[in-house]
Amino acid sequence: MRTGWKNKNILPGFGVTMGFTLLYLSLIVLIPLSSLILKTATMPWDRFWEIITDPQVVASYKLTFGASLIGALINAVSGFIVAWVLVRYRFPGKRILDALVDMPFALPTAVAGIALTSLYSSKGWIGSLLDPYGIKIAFTPLGIIISLTFIGLPFVVRTVQPVIEELGADTEEAAATLGAGRLLTFRKVILPELLPALLTGFALAFARAIGEYGSVVFIAGNIPMVTEITPLLIMTKLEQYDYTGATAIAVVMLVVSFLLLLLINFVQWYANRKVISN
Repeated sequence: MRTGWKNKNILPGFGVTMGFTLLYLSLIVLIPLSSLILKTATMPWDRFWEIITDPQVVASYKLTFGASLIGALINAVSGFIVAWVLVRYRFPGKRILDALVDMPFALPTAVAGIALTSLYSSKGWIGSLLDPYGIKIAFTPLGIIISLTFIGLPFVVRTVQPVIEELGADTEEAAATLGAGRLLTFRKVILPELLPALLTGFALAFARAIGEYGSVVFIAGNIPMVTEITPLLIMTKLEQYDYTGATAIAVVMLVVSFLLLLLINFVQWYANRKVISN
C-alpha cells in the first residue's frame, strides 16, 4: 500500500513532469512578465508616475476595465441562458447553434471587428435602423462593449455547459415534489451548483476582454479620451519607439488584472467551499 503524497499515476516520473511544468511556465509566463517588471524598475519613480497618471492613459484604463467588466457580466447571464437551452431542450438546428457558439474562438479578431463595424455603423444593417433615433453604436464605448461581449461568450457557455449536463433534471423534479417553486428551486438548488462554474467563465471572459485588441480597434474608432483602449495605447507607444511608456502602462495593466483575477478566484474558492459544506 502506497502512502504519502507520491501516488501511482498514468504518467510516471513526478520529478520529470514537475520539472517540465515549471520550466514551461517559466519560459512562457514568468520570465516575460518578470522582464516587464524589471524593465519598469529601472525607471525613475516620478517618470513612471507621470506616465501612468496621464489623463489620456487614465481614460483608457477606465474604458478598458469598465467595458471588460460590463461585457463579462453580460456574458455571465447570457452565457448561462445559452448553455441551459443547449443542454435542457431539443429543437431543430441545435447542433448548428452549438457549433456557432465556438465561432468567436475560430474567427480572426480582425475579421470579427470588421464584421461588427459594418453591422453597427450608421450605414450597417442594425446601425442604420438605430441612427434615426440618435443611437450610435460603432465608434462609441457601447460598440466596444458589444465587441467584448461577442468574443467572451464562448468562455462562459463552455464552462457552464458541462456542469448543467451533470446536474440533471432530477434535482429540479425533486425540489418541485417537495413544493419548491421555480424561483426557489433556481436560488437554492441550481444556482449554488452553477456558481463556481459561472465565476470561472466570468473570469475567463473578463481576462480575455482586458487584453482584446483586434476586434475592438475597428469598432472603437480610437478617439483619444473617448474610445481609446489601453492595448491600443500600448501599441501606439511601441510604434513610436516609446518602450518606457509602453512598459509602464503594461505593468499597471498587469497588476490591476492580477488583483482582479485574484479577487474573482477567492470568490470562486469561497463558493466552492460553501457548495461542498452544504
